[in-house]
Amino acid sequence: MDDNNQHKNYNLSDEEWRERLSEDVYKIVREKGTERAFTGKYEKFYEIGEYYCVCCGAHLFDSDEKYDSGSGWPSFYDADKKNIKEVDDNSWMMRRTEIVCNRCDAHLGHVFPDGPKPTGVRYCVNSASIDFKPKD
Repeated sequence: MDDNNQHKNYNLSDEEWRERLSEDVYKIVREKGTERAFTGKYEKFYEIGEYYCVCCGAHLFDSDEKYDSGSGWPSFYDADKKNIKEVDDNSWMMRRTEIVCNRCDAHLGHVFPDGPKPTGVRYCVNSASIDFKPKD
């Protein structure tokens, strides 16, 4: 699928995103905000199912990839890599790798090289950027 087609239905204006999202969610997913540690609804949540982008519904993570990192945010050791894009983030005088939805560019969080085996990475995600759907 070419990149232009991938973004066609989700290339909304700021005004359109503001209409679709609550103010708190908008600040995180469209303005690259971060929810306070230990406050997100999925931080201590371990039901079986899948996690999707709150903006466009792209599949991002499976519950069996989620673990308690102690960081205060939902953490996953693996992801649906076709739907997640990694972007250099040099904000706040730090060098990090931001993760965004590949379909709609929603800010999800960051990825760090300190996760458990088998991948050794930690996808650190804002609860506000994801929706959970239980497995049937």
